[in-house]
Amino acid sequence: MSKICFGIDIGGTTVKIGVLSMEGELLDKWEIPTRTEDGGKYILEDIADSVKKYVADKGLNMSDVIGAGMGVPGPVTSDGTVLRCVNLGWGVFNCAKALSDLLGVPVKAGNDANVAALGEQWQGGGKGHNDLVVVTLGTGVGGGIILGGQILAGVNGAAGEIGHMQVVAPEDTIGVCGCGNQGCLEQVASATGIVKLAKRLVEETDTPTSLRELSQITAKDVLDAAKAGDAGAVSVVEKMAYYLGSALAAICAVVNPEMIVIGGGVSKAGQYLIDKIREAFIPKAFHALRDTEFALATLGNDAGMVGAARLVLQ
Repeated sequence: MSKICFGIDIGGTTVKIGVLSMEGELLDKWEIPTRTEDGGKYILEDIADSVKKYVADKGLNMSDVIGAGMGVPGPVTSDGTVLRCVNLGWGVFNCAKALSDLLGVPVKAGNDANVAALGEQWQGGGKGHNDLVVVTLGTGVGGGIILGGQILAGVNGAAGEIGHMQVVAPEDTIGVCGCGNQGCLEQVASATGIVKLAKRLVEETDTPTSLRELSQITAKDVLDAAKAGDAGAVSVVEKMAYYLGSALAAICAVVNPEMIVIGGGVSKAGQYLIDKIREAFIPKAFHALRDTEFALATLGNDAGMVGAARLVLQ
């Protein structure tokens, strides 16, 4: 067996661990629970134990391992220092060095959204492109910017926080964002935001819509109804697309990517959603940017593991 690399995607509930070849093929993967008790002090130990067990079970040695990459849900500096991860209970420490000491192989770490974007650039929807913006539309709105095949991380790893761009007009602002601000893109473009916009439509307007018949509205309900031609649902999707398209036009004016890749659970709406976002993007974009390509992400939940491994294999 040739040399392998581990890609580790740390979430608040589970840690996804992938084994990748030097060429980026995902050979194996599994999950372990994220133990966040006692300030998350067991997380890296559990990862190291799991990796070492896999290596031993396969009859390999740690000398067969090139290294490990790690995606972390918080800002990470270029040397692998995490700057507080509330979901994990972590404060400020060099998580890359800590895991490297446990494993005895090189470890690189990055913000999870940035790392997932790198995965999509390397082996996913952005494959073959070196300059792209990746947007993940899920419970929140995440993002990552890849320029010249490298993550644009910023001074403390907080670059690419697309979901917290202040773009929402006062009349559309829905409470306070999880970050503590108001008017964030995440409040209208995430699955949660779509539901809130739909509830506002149902409760505050007389617009005809089949959404009124539902006891509980999901983002999928809204998108499915919109695709079926429901006027109220279409208006919700178009409002979401307006804000997302505006934000992407602003981002493109700064970084001028070849491509924008849309992922996350909301992206399961497929080409319909891509078309709506692009329709909103074009009139807002600088004329030289209007031909920016749009594509769907393809790696799903594997993006973080693939991108994490790429950190080491670059």
